[in-house]
Amino acid sequence: MKLENQYGLVVLALLVAGVLPLVCAAIAKWGFRSYDNSNPRAWLAGQEGFRARANAAQLNSLEAFPFFAVGVLLAIWAGTEVGLLVRLSWFFIACRVAYICCYVTDKATLRSLIWALGFSSVIGLYIAAFQGVSA
Repeated sequence: MKLENQYGLVVLALLVAGVLPLVCAAIAKWGFRSYDNSNPRAWLAGQEGFRARANAAQLNSLEAFPFFAVGVLLAIWAGTEVGLLVRLSWFFIACRVAYICCYVTDKATLRSLIWALGFSSVIGLYIAAFQGVSA
């Protein structure tokens, strides 16, 4: 695969990570007839069950995105090998998708394990960036 295409995969991972909170919000709101679009935050705060968990996954996804995005950008800037960037970025995405599934379906222990794996991939991005700038 051409180098440019591999960077495209990294950019696509950033896009997917940025959209995941919207997916969680859609899960929380999906099929609920009394959803109040005039005051969505108050409505979401009053939800229970999978809707409340989907909203919590949305908030966590919003919290995780900046740390991931900065890690990707620093690793690119530091000249990290693009194949490593692709692997770490898409591993993060896979972990986030699994994390959201576990959150919505109330699999707390597995969710925490998957969160830790995803977090470790972001730490890997920072380590790769550090190695690039200190070389």
